[in-house]
Amino acid sequence: MTANVSSPLLDPGAAWTALPGPALQLGESPFWHPLEQRWYCVDIAGRALVRWCPGEADVERWAMPSEPGCIAPARSNGVAVGLVVALRDRICHAPQWGGGLRELAALPFDAATQRANDGKCDASGRFWVGTVHEPASGPRESVAGLYCVDLRGGVLVRRVLEGVATANGLAWSPDGQCMYWADTPAHVIRRWRCDAHGDPVGVPSVFQQFDFKPDGWQPGMAGYAGRPDGAAVDAHGNYWCAMYEGARILCFAPTGQQLGQWDIPVQCPTMVCLGAVEGVTQLLVTSASRGRPAEELARMPLSGRVLHTAAQVQALPVHWCELDARHVTAP
Repeated sequence: MTANVSSPLLDPGAAWTALPGPALQLGESPFWHPLEQRWYCVDIAGRALVRWCPGEADVERWAMPSEPGCIAPARSNGVAVGLVVALRDRICHAPQWGGGLRELAALPFDAATQRANDGKCDASGRFWVGTVHEPASGPRESVAGLYCVDLRGGVLVRRVLEGVATANGLAWSPDGQCMYWADTPAHVIRRWRCDAHGDPVGVPSVFQQFDFKPDGWQPGMAGYAGRPDGAAVDAHGNYWCAMYEGARILCFAPTGQQLGQWDIPVQCPTMVCLGAVEGVTQLLVTSASRGRPAEELARMPLSGRVLHTAAQVQALPVHWCELDARHVTAP
């Protein structure tokens, strides 16, 4: 892999600003809501949804009954109707912040050993949810998968892909013809060609394969670049990826060429997203603090915080989850 690449996409010495609020245990699934002019994300281990407005000092948290793996804005017949939330083993509609949740679909796996993880909506309004295999003990197995939840009419839940331990890095090219999906423990990002419906078909290509963690490596040591976690694609088709335990963000062209590498003041960035805030593109990064060594947290006190900096690219707007009117619960 290319190291220390300079790129105009982001200032090589980017100044990362922490958004207000306490550290999250496991931040994930950030997005910019264009109508509300708010950032959203989840705290998976903290079992909460989080949102805030730029310039405000207060961050709002909404406790969830189980781990929220990912979220997306929802709309029906062109009208915004709150959020869809992938909890540990089910998909729920949240029509109003802080209100009730209505279960829309169950995810067909054993919640004792799997939970919903990284996910987002495609351009057609379907909610795609990857899972993570997390047994109470023993090694992680490659039995997690990727589910497509279509709520535009009835309720259709399909297992589309499988054979990973931790599903991450889900993203589509701007034209919808390619889909990216990562298996974090395997240190690999794969890319599929998509059919006219936006579904992955055929055998994927390896978009990026990263070196595994060396034996004896500890946080703060050199020699390990991290493993691919959450990702986003910009309007130019570039793939931005958070490197968990690598303390860095990477950006790749659609050809696979590395365009940039930027250090970040947390050991475990978890997911990136891009949003246009008052006409300026911001790169937002969530991170993790739960289970990290005390020495690391002392050395990197921003661990678990949500960080942002300006980026010299055009952001793609977030995709909405399209709900049939039958699924919509009045606030």
